Amino acid sequence: MKKTLLLSVVASTMIMAGGDIAPVEPVVEAPMVEASGWDFSGQAVVYYQSIDAYGATSLFDQASSDADAGFQLKAVNKDVIGGIGAGVTLNGLATLNLENWMVSNVLQTSNGNIAGGWIGELYATYGFGGTSIKLGRQTLPQSLSPFAYSENWNVFENTYDAALIVNTSIADTVIVGAWVYNNNTNGYNRFGDGKHGFLQTAVGIHSTPANGLGAIGGNYADMADFENTNGNDGVYMLTVQNKSISNLTLTGTYYYGNDFLGAGDSLNILWGDAAYDAGSFNVAIQGGAINDDALPEDTTAFGAKIGTSFAGINAHVAYSTVNDGTTGVFNVGGQQTSLYTQMIINEGAIRTQNDTVVIAANAQLLGGTFGVGYGMTSSDIANNDYNELDVYYTADMLGGNYLFGYVNMDNEFIPDTNNVIRVVARYAF
Repeated sequence: MKKTLLLSVVASTMIMAGGDIAPVEPVVEAPMVEASGWDFSGQAVVYYQSIDAYGATSLFDQASSDADAGFQLKAVNKDVIGGIGAGVTLNGLATLNLENWMVSNVLQTSNGNIAGGWIGELYATYGFGGTSIKLGRQTLPQSLSPFAYSENWNVFENTYDAALIVNTSIADTVIVGAWVYNNNTNGYNRFGDGKHGFLQTAVGIHSTPANGLGAIGGNYADMADFENTNGNDGVYMLTVQNKSISNLTLTGTYYYGNDFLGAGDSLNILWGDAAYDAGSFNVAIQGGAINDDALPEDTTAFGAKIGTSFAGINAHVAYSTVNDGTTGVFNVGGQQTSLYTQMIINEGAIRTQNDTVVIAANAQLLGGTFGVGYGMTSSDIANNDYNELDVYYTADMLGGNYLFGYVNMDNEFIPDTNNVIRVVARYAF
């Protein structure tokens, strides 16, 4: 097995779902198709987080701290037989007995248990010509599915039961069609309900207040709980991404939910992204609209970002605005958003009724990457302005990858600030 290192950073780029699908090769004078071998990989994770809850507790106290230990095993065979491939991912959680002396909560659960396991992925693949098909439980990438994607900021990423078709027959173009019918949900146990999705849009995507706060000791992210995305109808997605112009990536995505929530109304989401990367600088714009026929007002959003690199420093400024629509900008299986202004924990403030500006930079330092970001959110909701400071350091050392993060959250209506410490160690094999 090839040893690799998995980066546990705040925001990461995911490999396109279906990218491991092998096209069918012509069989010449072969009496039978032999099965190819299985590739095995995995990771071990230890995840710790402490939150002082705006002064209600102290950092590193047992009452303010969460922790999880995880073990993941992946097995992939691109050609089991006759060009049909398969993949499976098994996830397990444990507490290392930390709940008895060091922490009072965990980050994820399995069937409501703080120790247990679940099948994160279980899919079959098939390819012919420029078309690849992936059926079953799988990850979905943010770059091609901005409202239903897998987030890997937590111990393990969320996944979807879906049918995915990817076509690359047109030069420099990827066409992706998907039907998403089930999903589990990644979420903060202390900053949200940990359970939401398309199915909850009629009453608001998140039960988390717009300021990003939830009740301390709220529900956990039960990763073994896969629920219907939109009853038996599911949600359809079509994405077209084109890179025919040098350094320019254009992406357009459309979601459709038929007979949404069984009320005879439909859900429509249209989202676009244009990104130009010239190396020394990059610019991008994004925007779209979310419409549910049963809701009184559509959600519209727009974002822009400009970045540059100089003297070993990568820096960018991002802006987003979201109107007063009912749903906001969301991820059906996760906690965060695809807005350029997404930081470590600010999604509760930026997903609806706001204007946000984020300034961020990172550089190689002390054998790793040191980063800092500051975001300012002006909300249309009274007394709901929000600021966030993120500081993090990530490095590959001692055979693994380590993340050390600090977040300071400042809400207008709360006198004190909230502080978060996050430490994650990942070892890949």
